[in-house]
Amino acid sequence: MKRRHFIINSILAGVAIGAKACQPVGNETDNSSELASPLDFSLNELDVRELQGLMEKGEYSSRQITELYIKRIKEVDQAGPKTKAVVELNPEAMVIAEALDKERRDGKVRGPLHGIPILIKENIDSADQMITSAGSLALAGHKCSKDAFIVEKVREAGMVLLGKTNLSEWANFRSTNSSSGWSGRGGQTRNPYILDRTPCGSSSGSAVAVSANLAPLAIGTETDGSIVCPSGINGIVGIKPTVGLWSRSGIIPISESQDTAGPMGKSVKDAALLLSALVAKDNNDEASKALPEDFGVYLNFDEFALSGSRIGYMKQYSSFDKRVAAIMDEVVATLKEKGADVVEIEKDEAIAGIGSNEWTVLLCEFKDGINKYLKSHPEIGLKDLSELIAYNKTHAEKEMPWFEQEILIMANETKGLKDEKYNKALANAKKLSQANGIDKLIDGNKLDALLAPTNGPAWVIDYVNGDNFSGGSSTLAAVSGYPSVTVPAGNILGLPIGVSFFGKAWSESRLIQLSYAYERASKKRIVPEFKPSLLE
Repeated sequence: MKRRHFIINSILAGVAIGAKACQPVGNETDNSSELASPLDFSLNELDVRELQGLMEKGEYSSRQITELYIKRIKEVDQAGPKTKAVVELNPEAMVIAEALDKERRDGKVRGPLHGIPILIKENIDSADQMITSAGSLALAGHKCSKDAFIVEKVREAGMVLLGKTNLSEWANFRSTNSSSGWSGRGGQTRNPYILDRTPCGSSSGSAVAVSANLAPLAIGTETDGSIVCPSGINGIVGIKPTVGLWSRSGIIPISESQDTAGPMGKSVKDAALLLSALVAKDNNDEASKALPEDFGVYLNFDEFALSGSRIGYMKQYSSFDKRVAAIMDEVVATLKEKGADVVEIEKDEAIAGIGSNEWTVLLCEFKDGINKYLKSHPEIGLKDLSELIAYNKTHAEKEMPWFEQEILIMANETKGLKDEKYNKALANAKKLSQANGIDKLIDGNKLDALLAPTNGPAWVIDYVNGDNFSGGSSTLAAVSGYPSVTVPAGNILGLPIGVSFFGKAWSESRLIQLSYAYERASKKRIVPEFKPSLLE
């Protein structure tokens, strides 16, 4: 079933919103490895706290850690299994790391992320030598003069901006027949568990990079599913914040009402550390202005947080696959064992119409948002969406070898925010997902959070038929603009399955507590083995 149909059916839309720099990667599919073992890495599976400990003890410097990750990317992502998660390395990364090492020697440590490398999705502006193109060859020479707001915060936190990650081109908002993780600029990102399988999208590269130990942390973006689906399928933790918790300024947009960036890490602690560091009000982002003064504490970890909690299990989201349902039964059993009261939530037909309203909203908001972005970046040389569509037609051999751009065309045919259908669809979508959706379910059942499977098993990459989504649960949190956290929950034949905790606006603190306690009790993260296929 195609992505547009999944949006309409409110199941899963993978949308959204000293080293030499890498060149854009082509479309080759050679998976041969030049490594004895891609699992042989001195920093394998180390978390942020452990890396920070190495620097505090003087056993490693940030420069040495950064150098090791760069070497790892070159060996695993480019020369070895070719996961193709990183589209470009930051030529300034080593200089940044050395400066942060000097700060440490001088007694200045900015916080728990000081000296830690990070990768960011390639639709996020950075004022350096790297390109921001959303994966499109139309923007392949675009270098920004100003950091996105969250990139400013990354630098303030003392992190090393290591490079940029590949993504589903235009954050999976180009074609109904696309392959997640493919872009004209970066080629096809591959799942590190089984390389001929999808990484999901659109934050494909960010999720694969963290899972494959190419970096300890990454930033993705989501409109509907683009953080949680790749996080779930690649066996890591992803947090989709409440819209407005992180600024969207300087991020190539899809939807003003749904877009957000968010952290990705191998553990809840790591993701929460990054989340906390980048929370700040940005007057250039209307959604950010709504950030409460007391927005929450995200580092209050408690492995006993499930005791006395009340969680609503949305069981209908497990019905697409009996193996996923069995994994969810194990999740529920673990929650109960740790003292949670788990309540089965009946399917509510009242929220079934979310998808069709969301689709109208996304089309209209994309046209408005991309036109504004192009206008604010005249150096790109494209005035509006019409000119982007024309560029793709002219360069179809390289830009559209596998799928076309019918979503861009549909968006361009709207009148943007002035379309007569837009305001009604937006109001309906918000009412169905908020007042009649998450708010009603949580308040009516006196819940701390809702629970559902994040994803089904990763499907085989297929350029002929496109993505073959089996199921997921991202849409309620996405359309409402509310937060969700996905954590590894199990696997099907070695392919990770995640579980999502989601709740009301600004409830990240509680969701992090619950997901951390579940993670500690279950320990379902598995290390990828870079198998060529399921049968090898």
